[in-house]
Amino acid sequence: MPKRTLQGTVVSDKQDKTIIVRVERRFTHPVLKKTVRRSKKYYAHDETNEYSVGDIVWLEEHRPISRLKRWTVVRGEKRAKA
Repeated sequence: MPKRTLQGTVVSDKQDKTIIVRVERRFTHPVLKKTVRRSKKYYAHDETNEYSVGDIVWLEEHRPISRLKRWTVVRGEKRAKA
């Protein structure tokens, strides 16, 4: 069975080798028939501390690394510095 992948935006990089990523999903509300946005935060392993707040990253599920981390960063795109 292939591993799940998610795409999201880094919202915190204060911990060592860990980033927090917000993954947003969009769906149509069953009653209101309106597009709704929901987001969830995932703790992900970033071995090289490469990514910072605002970067877009792709996560892949992984065996539990710690109490909260079950995802690792596969690749990412750096946000352009203003």
